[in-house]
Amino acid sequence: MSTLPPSVSPPAPPAVLRAAPVAEVLARIEASASLTAHAGTSELLFQAMGTRCRVSFAGASPVQVRQAVLHWIATFEACYSRFLPGSWISQINAGAGGPGFAIDPEATQLFALCSQLVFLTRGALDPSALPLVQLWDWKSARIPSEAEIESARQKVGWTHVQLAPGRIRLPRPGMAIDLGGVGKEYAVDQTIRLLATLGVPSALVDYGADIRVLGLPTDGRPAWKIGLEDPHQPGKPWTHVIIRDGAVATSGDYIRGFSKEGRRFGHILDPRTGRPVDNGVLAASVLAPSCTQAGMLSTTLCILGPEEGRRLLAATPGVEGCILTPQGPITSARFHEHVSKTV
Repeated sequence: MSTLPPSVSPPAPPAVLRAAPVAEVLARIEASASLTAHAGTSELLFQAMGTRCRVSFAGASPVQVRQAVLHWIATFEACYSRFLPGSWISQINAGAGGPGFAIDPEATQLFALCSQLVFLTRGALDPSALPLVQLWDWKSARIPSEAEIESARQKVGWTHVQLAPGRIRLPRPGMAIDLGGVGKEYAVDQTIRLLATLGVPSALVDYGADIRVLGLPTDGRPAWKIGLEDPHQPGKPWTHVIIRDGAVATSGDYIRGFSKEGRRFGHILDPRTGRPVDNGVLAASVLAPSCTQAGMLSTTLCILGPEEGRRLLAATPGVEGCILTPQGPITSARFHEHVSKTV
């Protein structure tokens, strides 16, 4: 039997994550939920993951769907929200520099998805960028110093995260991860899968403008019509797109941000620089087979800018998208085929 040399210590065993606060999160979400029905379609509204959530569906027990969806969302938020002190993410972040933690198969899958996200975006999206995000306070309009940004950058880099089946470790003290760039979109996809297992033939899931559909609308229309928000008039669409399957997601920093010293600072950061993006992109929308892919790409387009974003759209099979700039929209080759000809 081989043994380690006397000078080499065996790796410390991973710590065990405490139970996430699912019951209290479920109680909060339940208190915000409403379920209505009209013309054969049920609509479930609730607040979760820091946003307004809507699930429209038909062909299944409304009470059963409500219970299943809210319980899944509560469990997901309780485990993966960095804003909850008892969540698994908060425990992992607090343990940075330690032996790491044992994680279940779903967490292993989710963190593997983060690795793919970083690779596909060439680092434009990085779930380990939380130390940089926390430097910027959009409420007080505080701009961090160059020294603060450089110090935080030393704690950022998904390639430093140590992943193995059933285990995650943040090796550097002060490292911290945030699933804000993928979590909500992943939740949309998982909700659609949950609805399918419940026998729902028709559904639309909308978690904060991240949308995916299942089947066709119950009113006989051959496709779903989705409005894309106008960054100049939030709450109103600048156009509508038609989708028969798949997802659409929109990203932009036109709502959250502040102006100071003659310059606007939006909430979308480029983890490669540690600073808010300022490249002329007002918003970006992407149509893709999954909401996870659509959300990842829409945020990446905002970070890369118009020209590099256009090249990314052209190089990604199976997706279409639009980048809004002050000079007008920049679209992928076949985006116009999805635009509704009627208002």
